[in-house]
Amino acid sequence: MAALLHKLGRFAHRRRYLVVLLWISLLTLGGAAAAQAPAAGPTSFAMPGTESQRAYDLIDDRFEGQRADGAAARVVFKAPQGSRITDPALRDVVAATVHELAAGPEVAQVTDPFEVKAVSADRSAAYTQVTYEVSGAELSEQSRRALSDTMAKASRSGLTVEAGGTALKGERGSHAAEVVGLGVAAVVLLLTLGSLLAAGLPLITALVGVGIGVCSITALASTFELDSTTSVLAMMLGLAVGIDYALFIVSRYRSELADGRLPEDAAGRALGTAGSTVIFAGLTVVIALAGLAVVNIPLLTKMGVAAAGTVVLAVLVALTLVPALLGVAGGRIKAPRTRNMPADPESTDGSDHGGHRHPGDRHRPTHGAPNMGGRWASFVIRRPVAVLVAGAAVLCTLAVPAASMQLGLPDEGSQPVTSTQRKAYDLISENFGPGFNGPLLAIADAQGSDDPKQAVGELTAVMKNIDGVATVGPPRFNGAGDTAMITVIPASRPGSAGTEAVVHALRHAGGDVMNDGGGRLMVSGSTAMNVDVSQKLNDALLPYLALVVGLAFLLLILVFRSFAVPLKAALGFLLSVAASLGAVVAVFQWGWLSSLLGVTDPGPVMSMMPIFMVGIVFGLAMDYEVFLVTRIREAYVNGRTAHEAITAGFRHSARVVTAAALIMIAVFAGFMGADEQMVKSIGFGLAVAVFIDAFIVRMTLVPAVLALIGDKAWWLPRRLDSVLPQLDVEGDGLRVEEEREELAARVRSTHS
Repeated sequence: MAALLHKLGRFAHRRRYLVVLLWISLLTLGGAAAAQAPAAGPTSFAMPGTESQRAYDLIDDRFEGQRADGAAARVVFKAPQGSRITDPALRDVVAATVHELAAGPEVAQVTDPFEVKAVSADRSAAYTQVTYEVSGAELSEQSRRALSDTMAKASRSGLTVEAGGTALKGERGSHAAEVVGLGVAAVVLLLTLGSLLAAGLPLITALVGVGIGVCSITALASTFELDSTTSVLAMMLGLAVGIDYALFIVSRYRSELADGRLPEDAAGRALGTAGSTVIFAGLTVVIALAGLAVVNIPLLTKMGVAAAGTVVLAVLVALTLVPALLGVAGGRIKAPRTRNMPADPESTDGSDHGGHRHPGDRHRPTHGAPNMGGRWASFVIRRPVAVLVAGAAVLCTLAVPAASMQLGLPDEGSQPVTSTQRKAYDLISENFGPGFNGPLLAIADAQGSDDPKQAVGELTAVMKNIDGVATVGPPRFNGAGDTAMITVIPASRPGSAGTEAVVHALRHAGGDVMNDGGGRLMVSGSTAMNVDVSQKLNDALLPYLALVVGLAFLLLILVFRSFAVPLKAALGFLLSVAASLGAVVAVFQWGWLSSLLGVTDPGPVMSMMPIFMVGIVFGLAMDYEVFLVTRIREAYVNGRTAHEAITAGFRHSARVVTAAALIMIAVFAGFMGADEQMVKSIGFGLAVAVFIDAFIVRMTLVPAVLALIGDKAWWLPRRLDSVLPQLDVEGDGLRVEEEREELAARVRSTHS
């Protein structure tokens, strides 16, 4: 592989303008395709295999003209201080508003709060439920505008009017986070590479890859039903890995220039070594993202595959466009300046390093002085047990809260406090009770019962006696009279553990009643769907972990030709994920440091957080692992002792890994400034995870473990080693070929 990438690097550098033109053409074609693509249609959020989905399907089948996934809006009216909503003047305003809402486009039904008794006990507030003929994704802007205009007209009468529900669009955040992240990335790259041109190159190439990826997703959005979240995830990961991969190659290119190589040779050598690292690091990210298919949530699978495609683009850009642009830059990309100091012992020539010294080492350059990475590695090597115990203790302590993690999906209580959705949520909670924000929809299928109405009546009586149920509405039968919908209001807020317990209790107790009569009960609605999705994601977490870690373990065996190194990488990753989840639980569920971080409403952790964190952090962690340990193995196979190889690897790569991690932390931490708790928790969790994995696991525990096990870290059974393909990730074959060419040149010189 190293030889093939070496040739590719030289070719891209030599034919630089052709390669640049090809990528510009691809970006142009992608942009044109995105501009001409039809607008994306509604996104199907089906949950195969869940009871909520089966209930929705039954509603579509039994209740003619009613869509289970139809958009809804709950409009809340609050009387001014000292007045009542039942006062004649205010009552007339509410009635007129209900009438105007019913006349709106795509409206299927509007409830009269005075008829359905949706008035608070103190008569200060009321709400009406608006349902639409289409889903929230299909709802037209005209319908949304009619809703907001009607609310604004009612509020001019002195009423406080707010609304929540799927008919309203969530507030779009600004792109300040991405801008801040890119700004910090530029500063870190400049400090790391010491050159404005060298620092700008990774940003340019990452933006090219992301541009092509996002344009492709936009062009295919209508065909494959991809929503806007898909392109956001692809953009975030594409920028992350794109900058990292380009940074790895540019850094190695400048190192090769410092060794005295000509630019074209340096480009080939950089790709033959760091390029191999980029390929295998990219493969781990692709495995993690494509593995989301095991969750069996179609939307999540599409997001994973689309993001994986963007990562593949980032790898291809790094392997072709980066060396081409290095060629375009020419002599303006210079070798890093080195201080005129004695070189590290592990970087000097000689033959006093034991049996691992390779005869060809005497030709290796001797540039470089001890740097912070080398000094840190030397410190860890001298005290490996103490460092390992201290690092593991920190991680285990941070992981403790994860044992009490509660999962849930965000409700409108997590919306920004300035949004109408959040204001409506708070008004409902204060005047009616928190459970009214998340009503449950029980579907009683009594088709097999001798007396459907009696069976449903018995079921309703049982439901009213279940702990945690605040109220049960009257059953609404379909035209055939064999299926009924029953609204159940829990006493607790939608995303709470109490509401989840009510869902399970309804299914258990109600199922017993209906099954005895030949029927069945299913509990659905958005709140129950959230419970089912959380359970589905929770059940899929361990299989997903086993899949991505297992496949990556096999891949790392091929890369490092070792059992110990992949095992260490996997265990370190699991520790970092557990510690990160523990930090998320402490802040967002327990409320620690909540005021400092702007967490206004601690509650269950978003159910998608663990599986997303596993996938994204696993990919980024393996980037650092592969880049760092490949440099260590390269030094080892080229003649260093086990301890010298660790120091040499850190001297060359610690600065780059640190820069890559800081860039990722800045990008993710930027999202902590968002108003939405969901976005804030994702930003916090990923930033903490990258910090822990890069600085505690990869930069601290990895050298400590390698120092303790020494040469055994690179052991592989001889029989297995003989059957595995030789990938030559560290570029040892390139060194042998160079020595052969040098020897041939000497022979020719002698004969001449």
